[in-house]
Amino acid sequence: MKKENKQMAQKRRAEERKKQARKDMIIKALKIGIPTLLLVLLIVICVVNPFSSSDSDSSSDDTTTEDTSTDDTSTDDTTAASYSTDTSLTVENGDTVNIDYVGSIDGVEFSGGNTNGYGTDLTIGSGTYIDDFEEQLIGAHPGDTVDVYATFPEDYGNEELNGKEALFEVVINGIYE
Repeated sequence: MKKENKQMAQKRRAEERKKQARKDMIIKALKIGIPTLLLVLLIVICVVNPFSSSDSDSSSDDTTTEDTSTDDTSTDDTTAASYSTDTSLTVENGDTVNIDYVGSIDGVEFSGGNTNGYGTDLTIGSGTYIDDFEEQLIGAHPGDTVDVYATFPEDYGNEELNGKEALFEVVINGIYE
């Protein structure tokens, strides 16, 4: 009996050592992998983020863009100007706003329905967005979060979205003046 117990104990210790070796290997991989992944992600964000260089340009060129923003034929001048976050301003038809949104259908976010915090410019009343998305933002103020309900057209071109009603949680970042 003693010999069997000794062999079983040896087997258990061998299994424990194997488990510990696997844990050590996983921890080592995580210690190397996570910082490497974060570094790669940071590099991708810096390279891909189209707003990183335009943010610094817009603050230094504010007087230039304000002088040229009176030209109604250029839409780039409006988007290059900075927006106001003054909470006393109200979104009106024809305003250009900067918004962030997260879209979901039945509580599940869908691909392409999120600005990921980068913000996007939208001219209210332009008909650029689906259904009556834009009109539901009228009356909001910078800093407000607005629940926008909109239905995708039947022929939207994405089988997962065609004809579906979506909820967009929209944050008004600011209004261009």
